[in-house]
Amino acid sequence: MAREELTARALGESGLEQATAATLGKSQHAYLWIKERIASQDFTPGYRLVLSSIASELDMSVVPVREAIRRLEAEGLVMFERNVGARVSMVDDSQYRFSMQSLSILEGAATALAARRLTADDIRRARGINDLMVETLDHFDPRAFTRLNQEFHSALYEKCPNPRMLDLVHAEWARLGHLRDSTFSFVPGRAAESVREHENIVQLIETSAPLGEIEKAARRHRSATLDAYMIHEHPDEALGLPAF
Repeated sequence: MAREELTARALGESGLEQATAATLGKSQHAYLWIKERIASQDFTPGYRLVLSSIASELDMSVVPVREAIRRLEAEGLVMFERNVGARVSMVDDSQYRFSMQSLSILEGAATALAARRLTADDIRRARGINDLMVETLDHFDPRAFTRLNQEFHSALYEKCPNPRMLDLVHAEWARLGHLRDSTFSFVPGRAAESVREHENIVQLIETSAPLGEIEKAARRHRSATLDAYMIHEHPDEALGLPAF
C-alpha cells in the first residue's frame, strides 16, 4: 500500500477518533444538563423532550442529545412513547418504593464504609446541615427540606471507598429526584423524626460505634421514611412491612 494512502488512512482514523471524543463530551454535557432539569423539576414528569430544541439550546447536533436521552432512559428517568417521542418518566409509585428500598440498603452500607474516613470537619458540616433542617421545621418547606436532607446524607456517605457503591447510591438519588417532589409533602410529621434520627447517626459515627450499628441506623432511617409514606398513602399494604 502506498505511503500516501497509509498516511491518509491514519489521518482519517485520527479525525474519526477526535470526532467521537467530541461527541462523547457533548453527550455528557447534554446528559448532565437534562438530568439537572429533571432533578430540579424544570422538566416535570410527562414533559416532552424535543431533541431538536434541546440541541439548539445547547448549540450542538441532535446526535449527542440522542445519546444522552438513551442514558437517561436506561436510568429510568426518561421513557419513549410511540408516535410521541421522549418524555420525562411519569411518577410511578412502585418505582418510588423500589428506589427507597434499594437506597436504604445501599446508603446504609455506604455510610458505614465512609464512617472511619470522616473528619471532625465533616461531622461539623453534617451537624450544621441538620441544624438548618431543624430551623426549617417552624416554617416548613418540603422541597427545601429535601434538598438539605440530600446534602446531609451526602456529607456522610461521599467518602465511601467503594466507587461502585457510590455510583449506585447516586443513581437511586437521581431517580428519587423526580419521583418525589418531596416525601415530606405527604408526611410532614416525618421531618421532625428524621432530624432526630440524623443526630443519632452522627453521634454513632462521632463515637466510633461498630460499623454494623452505623449501617443499621442509616438503613432503618431511610426505610422509616418509606414506611411513613406507605402508611399514609397505602395503609392496607403497610401491614407487616419488612424491617429493612
